[in-house]
Amino acid sequence: MGNAAFYMVLRRMRGPILLLIISYAISIVILIAIPGEHADGEKWRMNFIDALYFLTYTAPTIGFGEYPYEFNYAQRLGYMAAIYMPVLAWAYSIVTLIGLVQDPVFRRTVEAGRFRRRVKRLADPFWIVCGCGDTGSILVRSLTERGWEATVLDLRHEPVAELWTRDLRLFVPAWQADANSTENLRAAGLDHPLCAGVLAVTNDDHTNLQVAISVKLLRPELRVICRAENRSTADNMASFGTDYVVNPFESFADRLALAIRKPEMHRIYEWLSGMPNTPLFEPVHPPSGHWLICGYGRFGKAVCRRLDKIEVPYTIIERTPEQAGAPPETVVGKGTEAVTLRQAGIEHASAVLAGTDDDADNLSIVMTARDINPDIYLAARENQMAHRSLFKAAHLHLPVEPSYIISTRMLSLITAPLLPEFLRIARGYDRSWQAALARRIREVSGGLVPEIWTLEISEQGTPALAELLAEEAEITIENIFSNPHTEAAQINAVTLLLVRPEAIVPIPDSQVPLEHGDRLLLCGTPQARAQLHWTMHHRNTLRFLLTGEQRPDGTIWRWLEQRRRQT
Repeated sequence: MGNAAFYMVLRRMRGPILLLIISYAISIVILIAIPGEHADGEKWRMNFIDALYFLTYTAPTIGFGEYPYEFNYAQRLGYMAAIYMPVLAWAYSIVTLIGLVQDPVFRRTVEAGRFRRRVKRLADPFWIVCGCGDTGSILVRSLTERGWEATVLDLRHEPVAELWTRDLRLFVPAWQADANSTENLRAAGLDHPLCAGVLAVTNDDHTNLQVAISVKLLRPELRVICRAENRSTADNMASFGTDYVVNPFESFADRLALAIRKPEMHRIYEWLSGMPNTPLFEPVHPPSGHWLICGYGRFGKAVCRRLDKIEVPYTIIERTPEQAGAPPETVVGKGTEAVTLRQAGIEHASAVLAGTDDDADNLSIVMTARDINPDIYLAARENQMAHRSLFKAAHLHLPVEPSYIISTRMLSLITAPLLPEFLRIARGYDRSWQAALARRIREVSGGLVPEIWTLEISEQGTPALAELLAEEAEITIENIFSNPHTEAAQINAVTLLLVRPEAIVPIPDSQVPLEHGDRLLLCGTPQARAQLHWTMHHRNTLRFLLTGEQRPDGTIWRWLEQRRRQT
């Protein structure tokens, strides 16, 4: 496949090349066959080298000059034919070559070869991103900012072309190709030894399903994280071992129910799954009163199921209730007209959710609702990131961004696989415990969304710590959180979860001794993460934190220190 473009050139240029060879051959024969005459009347003929040399500098450009002697009229007539034949052949060849370069099939073949070569040259772990729409572009930027390489497949030309114009931290190979094709997945690096996993985030559930199947059959050890907007597709993906399935509608509905019933837990959820280094999200908590749900598609149904579960009343507004399978009490309409909203009881409702698949309709719904009831809580679904400025100008209490929900969820699964388990455990605690944790996160984060990462104690991940533990040293969480640059200070980080084969401990005590094989879920500032990484990889720094003794690093310095102590 890598030589496909070369063979395509040979096939398309075969005729022009043969024509060039024939025209040169005939021209050389003419040049050799026609005799010339010196001034003294002596006859002369060109040899093969002279004829070829003459054509070389005259045929491509119709140059001038008579070589090696002045021509007679017979030669000049013959040489005119000998010159124009190669010129016409060259013109035909150039036109054919230009047509070949402009051929869409040839250009795709060249791009495919270039893409394969770039993927093969990747020297660091990378993720394959299938789909480069709003969600895919957020994922690519976030991955590169965290130092991950990525390759991209998208069936559309525009997203791939836009990717080249973005100021990304790392170069990202991208190719306009169908992710349904196994060969395209292989070209994107599925068989590459450094491939870390696949993110299937196209707008088509069937394509995402096909990607998940292909990966689990060809590379079952790789992690696969898929987007699925239909519950049936999500169940299908889960049935054959897809690692994680993210449904943006179900995820939002779950967060909405959490915000209504457990606002502190909702705050923790948003802070730990948000984009690092952005301002901490301070939600205006949604009311538990009557809701108006405009649109009863996949999104509306997911929200209604969660509202039923937490016993929050609601009224549905749907333009085609029979087709959507809405309940009999549904108000017929789009919700963009005041009469429909009044019929649904907008004057006495606590909140309205504009959840159609049309951004213009959603904005119209919230604007009309605000005119009728200025105090109502406004939530709206944003289908396209291009309309973000409009939704910002609408001053919503709760914007719903499916692309953002999917990307943040997937990023947390990539960078901190233990986070879902921690959030599940944290839900079981009371409000005071959750409020205390929220305060602690705010303290260490400095008002910005913290970074979340997993630390596994092993020879590869934490060589300095593993080495000291092997020497039977007792090292606690407090020890490794000490700041070597500031006496009696800790780095800005929190241990959210300690995982051992025999136990899972949320918010472990700082005096807990660490053991080989422990996995820690941590959150903190980027500086804290960098400092902890340094400590875990440098034995002298860690020993200094434990004993307060500063040992020199180099062999010569250690020898000098030993001599100093002896004297």
